[in-house]
Amino acid sequence: MSRPGADLAADHRALRTTGAAVRVPRDVVTVEGPEATTFLQGQLSQDVAALDPGRSAWSLVLAPTGRVDAWVRVSRLEPDRYLLDVDGGWGDAVLARLGRFRLRTKADLGSTSEWHIVAVRAAAGADAGRLASDVAAAAPVGAGEAIVASAPWPGMAGADVLAPAPFGADLGMLEVGLEAFEVTRIECGVPAMGAELTEATIPAEAGAWLIAASVSFTKGCYTGQELVARIDSRGGQVPRPIRGVVLGADGPGLAVGAEVRVGDDVAGALTSLCRPPDRVGPIGLAPVSRSVEAGTACRVVWAGGQVPAVVEAVPLSRPI
Repeated sequence: MSRPGADLAADHRALRTTGAAVRVPRDVVTVEGPEATTFLQGQLSQDVAALDPGRSAWSLVLAPTGRVDAWVRVSRLEPDRYLLDVDGGWGDAVLARLGRFRLRTKADLGSTSEWHIVAVRAAAGADAGRLASDVAAAAPVGAGEAIVASAPWPGMAGADVLAPAPFGADLGMLEVGLEAFEVTRIECGVPAMGAELTEATIPAEAGAWLIAASVSFTKGCYTGQELVARIDSRGGQVPRPIRGVVLGADGPGLAVGAEVRVGDDVAGALTSLCRPPDRVGPIGLAPVSRSVEAGTACRVVWAGGQVPAVVEAVPLSRPI
């Protein structure tokens, strides 16, 4: 049942239809101690105190200005013990950010490589939780130790399995490669750290669905709350919402950073780029000026050339 990366078209089709599993690189930070809950409640946008042990939720870690430091998942293992997992390569940044605010607090911060994560994605309406439970059952850990966390993407069903030990060769369902996972992420408009999510990002630019999944508007104060609340009170209007960019052709040298131009104006720049197996040209994501409406024709321009494109809302509709 395992052939990760063997066939991009087949892998992509499986993720979008019947479902498939992907081993995803995520860094894990630990927070534990008698004041762990109080500390995280003041640092995360999610209502950590409301999480029952064994449950997970998405959250933002914000700078005092309200800009994004990280987008994480917080899992409560025990009343005073938590895991925060984040895109691979960003664990140290999360650890450093939390450490700067841990003053005279009885909460210990650390990182661990013991936890491993498998993502399950399937067509909207599929029972991703059941599929992920099959993966959890195949994990080489004791009963009840693996966490199954709901992780839907816009237009897709999803769940992730977090296990405190490496998974074996057989994940209990079809395993596919990271390239297909990346194509699907971009199609769904899911932001990635260091790409769509940077220190310049206003949280709501990532989409209303991310705010709904990651922010509690009833929990009380936390670092960076003011900007989030102000944007929400204004109907979520932000300068550069993340949009999809569907290119009409490929070109040598085309890469992340290429400009999205509408007429003579630079409306944004590609932050993610992939080449789906079932489209004429590449697709990408870009924070684009809010004055540019979905369906607007544009050009993607780089040092080596330019190609016609269209700015689209995410998730991107599937090609016919």
